[in-house]
Amino acid sequence: MKYDVLIIGAGPVGNYLARLLAGKLDVAVVERKRSFGGKACTGIIGAESFERLDLPKEAVLNPLRGALFKSRIQSFEIARKSAQAYVVDRKTLERKLAEEAVRKGADYFVGTTFTGFRDGRARLQHLKETFEISADIYVGADGVASTVAKEIGAESDAEFLKGYEVEIVGEFRPDFVEVWVNKDLNPEFFSWVVPISANVARVGTFGSLEALNRFLRTRGLKPTSVLEFKAGSVGLGWRKPWVKGNVALVGDAALQIKPTTAGGIVFGAICAYHLAEAILSGDLPQYVAACSAIRKQISFGLRIRKAFKGLSQEGIERIFEVLGSQEAKEVIEEQADFDDHLRTFKAIARRPKLLAGLLRASPSLIRALL
Repeated sequence: MKYDVLIIGAGPVGNYLARLLAGKLDVAVVERKRSFGGKACTGIIGAESFERLDLPKEAVLNPLRGALFKSRIQSFEIARKSAQAYVVDRKTLERKLAEEAVRKGADYFVGTTFTGFRDGRARLQHLKETFEISADIYVGADGVASTVAKEIGAESDAEFLKGYEVEIVGEFRPDFVEVWVNKDLNPEFFSWVVPISANVARVGTFGSLEALNRFLRTRGLKPTSVLEFKAGSVGLGWRKPWVKGNVALVGDAALQIKPTTAGGIVFGAICAYHLAEAILSGDLPQYVAACSAIRKQISFGLRIRKAFKGLSQEGIERIFEVLGSQEAKEVIEEQADFDDHLRTFKAIARRPKLLAGLLRASPSLIRALL
């Protein structure tokens, strides 16, 4: 079998790329799992990004218009009148994108494992059958532990974290996400509550399972109210190269992940768009240059991540005092972008009073970001 493009991995990013290319080129997608979804994924996508990427509306579970930020002793809210983000069902998102790709002519090999390259062909295994597919271009969209990345010798300079998340029954504000930044509960990362409805939410964190259990107890949520438990891993950092010969990496396989929140759908989809353009133009290396804005976002996020790890809880409390001020909330509500943290920081930094306050609160943080 011969294709123009073989995409290895049918997660949100792989399916999005398939949708972009199907009907224009002969496209095949290989997916190890036998069904879509199943992976740990909070699934928050900024409303602006969701519309710009033209993602399937059927995947939306719940719109979010605000966020409650809580430290050990403080809290403040950021809110807008309309939705600023959507909670999506990952299985529906993947399936709808795949359906569109198939309708446009893409071939899907579900329940099929990519085992490596041999003589320029992809070796695949389905049940007990081993076969090969040849393509002009191969794309690794097969997640953080990418086999394609290993095959091309890509190297990682990243922090790998284990994440834990539950869907749990409780009482929640259905249009507000909660972000808890409390190193007494978890020194490694923040904890989150993302409502699906007034009665069910996705609650999780990165680091350790005990950190999640501490948070559940603090939030007043009962372990016996858990409906679903999932675990997964993310890599915060760099994986290079993104392109080697006729092979490209995209999405989590390329570590196109926000270091601030560990979300990967939006960054991966934006880079998939640029990869599709590069493939269609016949200039694969231009893909890396076209993703320069995402690389800047990752670099900025890594600086925030490094600064966060060096902060004490007292330092976090001082930052909360500044960000919880009326001026800061107005700036964030008016100018912040859910998926563009660099733009949000620049908006705050343009206010001398806020910048001075952050410098007093944490000189090392602001020096790192500037």
